Amino acid sequence: MDCEMSTRVFRHLGPLFFFPPERSIFHHVLVFPSTTKIEFGSLQVLICFSCLKSCHARIATPKAQLGLPELQLGIIPGFGGTQRLPRLVGLTKAIEMMLLSKPIASEEGKQLGLVDEIVAPNDLLTAARQWALDIVSGKKPRLSSLQRTDKLESLGEAREIIKFARAQVKRTAPNLTHPLLCLDAIEEGVVSGGYAGALKEAEVFAAAVVSDNAKGLVNVFFAQRATTKVPGIAELGLKPRKIQKVAVVGGGLMGSGIVTALILSGYSVLLKEINDKFLQTGLGRVKANLQSRVKKGKMSQEKFEKTMSLVTGALTYDDFKSVDLVIEAVIENIELKQSIFSDLEKNCRTDCILSTNTSTIDLNLVGAKTRSQDRIIGAHFFSPAHIMPLLEIVRTDKTSPQVIVDLMALGKAIKKTPVLVGNCTGFAVNRVFFPYTMAALMLSDLGVDIYRIDNVIKSWGMPMGPFRLTDLVGFGVGVAVGAQFVNSFPDRVYITHLIPNMLEAQRLGEQNGKGFYLYDEKRKARPAPEIKDIVKQSQADAGIMPNGKPLAVTDQDIVEMIMFPVVNEACRVLAEKIVVQASDLDIASVLGMGFPPYRGGIVCWADIVGPKYIASRLNTWTKAYGDFFKPCAFLEERAASGVKLSAPIRDSKSRL
Repeated sequence: MDCEMSTRVFRHLGPLFFFPPERSIFHHVLVFPSTTKIEFGSLQVLICFSCLKSCHARIATPKAQLGLPELQLGIIPGFGGTQRLPRLVGLTKAIEMMLLSKPIASEEGKQLGLVDEIVAPNDLLTAARQWALDIVSGKKPRLSSLQRTDKLESLGEAREIIKFARAQVKRTAPNLTHPLLCLDAIEEGVVSGGYAGALKEAEVFAAAVVSDNAKGLVNVFFAQRATTKVPGIAELGLKPRKIQKVAVVGGGLMGSGIVTALILSGYSVLLKEINDKFLQTGLGRVKANLQSRVKKGKMSQEKFEKTMSLVTGALTYDDFKSVDLVIEAVIENIELKQSIFSDLEKNCRTDCILSTNTSTIDLNLVGAKTRSQDRIIGAHFFSPAHIMPLLEIVRTDKTSPQVIVDLMALGKAIKKTPVLVGNCTGFAVNRVFFPYTMAALMLSDLGVDIYRIDNVIKSWGMPMGPFRLTDLVGFGVGVAVGAQFVNSFPDRVYITHLIPNMLEAQRLGEQNGKGFYLYDEKRKARPAPEIKDIVKQSQADAGIMPNGKPLAVTDQDIVEMIMFPVVNEACRVLAEKIVVQASDLDIASVLGMGFPPYRGGIVCWADIVGPKYIASRLNTWTKAYGDFFKPCAFLEERAASGVKLSAPIRDSKSRL
């Protein structure tokens, strides 16, 4: 990279990312040890790879991982990365590596021309120094990647490749702008040359780095790494105890998923059921989960058999003295859970951690009939438990710090992101999102088409709309969970006849293939025109349509009327300190409910939109439709003061 270009680029990037490499090694040759894996946890490694492409040669050890992951942060590759990589590996591969943030191993890099030589780790620096000396002495060519064109396709073909990539981005990520900016920079270089392309790269990078997409993705990146830094716990210096064997009580969909997650990470698991039929069904589900991985090529048959051997079935508590942790995963029935925990206290060691996977029930009720309150904790997995990356760890005011540290460590060991939350109905994620479906039901009673609602919310970035989600969860579960919220928060719920009417019509969702949608044998959903009369009856019973006519709303109105009540409940969770910090709620909303990561999480997005605007809209709807929309005191205060919702609260008692 010449001095003028370096100055122009560093003017934009220097304060954020500049870590100058040691010139004696990096001036001509960049080295990559096998321990190097390009990731955002080390900005220096990231920049070294960007510098890599401008070096005259690149030396790596076997299995070294090379890539350009910048798009995961809402920005684009800098330091000429959008220009040099296509000239080293070809346009198609370079676009794939950049847009998908897809790394390659050094062996593939050698084949593509990105890596010049692969050497043993002990020989890495020696080989790199010799290569640099050979360049200086003229024994090896001094190649400038920015000037190369031999790997680039013809101009016509290159434009077609970029056109296709741009269409793919618009189809698969319509709400993202930075991938298109990346393609703009690449295209400028192909058409006008590497120097012009590098200038374009600096220009669009400057736009990307201050975009809402970048703000959101950067927030998610740091939020995910901050979940284990728990005030009051981290300072104690406690080390997690070793957990070798885990018992799971209940082999239903959730229990079998939890077992799968545990054995995939090498834990020995005891699965308990009440009879052999249920036990074999549960073990069958675990087996099916693993076989699915075999079919997808993610697991060998040998690995499948070894992993499956880690789980053992049980019909009694006889072997529970050998377990270090129990995860109860039965149905949401308080009496049943209390009975199980009484049995666990009698049959487990006194140092065994007793956890429950309940999604809504107060943990103090679950452990009410035991004397082991200090080792009772919530381990709330999200379904399917072996796939969803979030683990809510729920503590009571009696849970010991050691138990929290132990379960946080287990969560990380099974490749989950553990988030510590306080004890309340719905905990963090489920509580924050209970208005999500209620707001959609109100909109339906106001005359807005349910399929339009779902399409708008999905287009905005959620994985599915609230009605499709209701079908997935199941109407029976939805009614049971909804009742918990109605009892706990009667001042801010919307009660509709639509759900009871659907149940009466035996429309149970995916469970029986018909709910708000119809489902084929592959669970593919399509609209169900026959529910039109059920929807109309609910609208008539509600009687809230303005002048008896459907409410006229824009797509933005739909998004706001559904998501702003979610923000409002998130503010209550923050005010009560159910979560340690706002970023925990952000990452939990992304990993637990599929909130679009490029919007940064529910609190980050609300700060971008503006608390004042959100409070104003909620107040308008409160006057028109009632207290379901009424902004809470925390939101009103932050809106009035101009303080961000994510700013710490220092003067209230924490549930943690």
